[in-house]
Amino acid sequence: MNITRDDLRNIAIIAHVDHGKTTLVDSMLKQSGIFRENQIVRDRVMDSNEIERERGITILSKNTAIYYKDTKINIIDTPGHADFGGEVERVLKMVDGVVLLVDAFEGPMPQTKFVLKKAFELDLPVIVCINKIDRPEARPDQVIDEVLDLFIELGAGEEYLDSPFVFTSAREGNATIDLNKEKDNMEDLFETIVEYIPAPKGEIDGPLQVLISTIDYNDYVGRIGIGKIERGRIKANQEAVIVNANRSGDLEKIKITNIYEFEGLSRVEVEESTVGSIIAVTGVEGIHIGDTICHVDYPEPLPFVKISEPTIAMTFSVNDSPFAGKEGKYLTSRQIRNRLFKELQTDVSLRVEETDSTDAFKVSGRGELHLSVLIENMRREGYEFQVSKPEVLFRYEEGKRLEPIEKVTIDVSEAYIGSVIEKLGRRKGELINMTEAKGGYSRLIFSIPARGLIGYRGEFMTDTKGEGILNSVFDGYAPYKGDIPQRVEGSLISFETGEATAYGLYSAQDRGTLFITPGTNVYEGMVIGSNPKGMDIEVNICRRKHQSNVRASGSDEALRLSPPRVMSLEEALEFLEDDELIEITPTAFRIRKKILDTNKRYKSKKKI
Repeated sequence: MNITRDDLRNIAIIAHVDHGKTTLVDSMLKQSGIFRENQIVRDRVMDSNEIERERGITILSKNTAIYYKDTKINIIDTPGHADFGGEVERVLKMVDGVVLLVDAFEGPMPQTKFVLKKAFELDLPVIVCINKIDRPEARPDQVIDEVLDLFIELGAGEEYLDSPFVFTSAREGNATIDLNKEKDNMEDLFETIVEYIPAPKGEIDGPLQVLISTIDYNDYVGRIGIGKIERGRIKANQEAVIVNANRSGDLEKIKITNIYEFEGLSRVEVEESTVGSIIAVTGVEGIHIGDTICHVDYPEPLPFVKISEPTIAMTFSVNDSPFAGKEGKYLTSRQIRNRLFKELQTDVSLRVEETDSTDAFKVSGRGELHLSVLIENMRREGYEFQVSKPEVLFRYEEGKRLEPIEKVTIDVSEAYIGSVIEKLGRRKGELINMTEAKGGYSRLIFSIPARGLIGYRGEFMTDTKGEGILNSVFDGYAPYKGDIPQRVEGSLISFETGEATAYGLYSAQDRGTLFITPGTNVYEGMVIGSNPKGMDIEVNICRRKHQSNVRASGSDEALRLSPPRVMSLEEALEFLEDDELIEITPTAFRIRKKILDTNKRYKSKKKI
């Protein structure tokens, strides 16, 4: 018997990074009454991961649920960054509609187009939410036109052009369907969701089918599968089988231990759940994303969304520097391998491959940020390892080499347009479109090889005095565009192992920009600065000023050192050259040459 769950709605909130998804979910949670009146609730409550809170971005999609009148609304907060697009692609299989959030000033951005295209492919209805209408420079009327233009560009059907528009200020906690009528609550948004998003339908008495879209892990119960019941009902302690449409092999019999539904920020244990509900189940040790939990007698897998392929790769290897083992807890190739393969269970966009060396693994992802978040997580967990310079993954079709192309949107002051066009032109970027200045900013859209962006973001921030905004999204493959000039800067390399002194660094700073301070332990072959002339130079930064018959060791005036350049992990990855590595430990990361010995490095260059 087919039923319609009128008491339930399943939605995902999708948008470009920084357009206010998590803040909107905050307001919806607060107004649904799930918190006590006197309860202290932090901002961006859905960003539970430490790195998410530090960087102000959503990395993992998360489930929550609220009640509006008699209707339960399951909400999935998704990442906005293109590097985590795989998270968005798979969770859309769990929902019956999406709320597309668009900034009332910035308008549709590259990631808006990417996530919207995925929603159209699954025929999901769309509610357009124009957010940040309280911004002084907000221009909601023009943004409506831009969104409709985007719908037409993506080939949306006529029904999408009638999608409802809601105007919100997530920070202030209000929503209205009429810009001329101010409201002080989110009621209009709740009403639009209940009215416009279809209630889930399905066969309640049919054999069980649950498509798993997310995997969680808990030290006490092991793996937790999260997904939507597509057919039938599920009970605690029920026997079932795991079926995978993509992996051939035997069916795996399991026993569902516990079933949880979402309420607010909690998971509430239930004895039974029926078609349309989003649930979390335990007792599913061998389960993977994309698997289907089925009735024992009816093992029928459901198709899973095809996840976009990785575009960038790095080599993770065992740390072999002179400081290896001093700071980390997990150092061996077996420990690093286990951790990388464990990550594959929850990250569908990641690929890990063995290499010819037992100490190195090729890790492929959607972008530098995607891989740097993995590196940062491993570092905080106590792992110590080395990573190589990111390299793009080429494809070969009919004997032609194809490379990944990015579509880059840049918002920049008019004063810096010339510099941006010149630099991206050198990196094989093609200017596709340039629009008039809005609020003093012009928008430039480029098509550029993915490898042309490696190492550019830091340069871009310098060129635009920190005012420019750069966003990119994968835009398919195209024939190889030719060689791109390498990094302009050379490296300042430590000549010996020891402790850096102010006296040694004072002499070295004339050669370029330093990365370290006096007292830092260094080793031969470690990169301690950059040289603007493009050459690698060995410097002796451990030398001390010795006293003589003429002077005491501290008699000269105090040495004035320039402040060092402190790089983030992403900046360090962009700085890397082909013959360099980054040594990652729980307390620090150091750039180093692959060949540490100065003489051996010199000989290897002569051979080339």
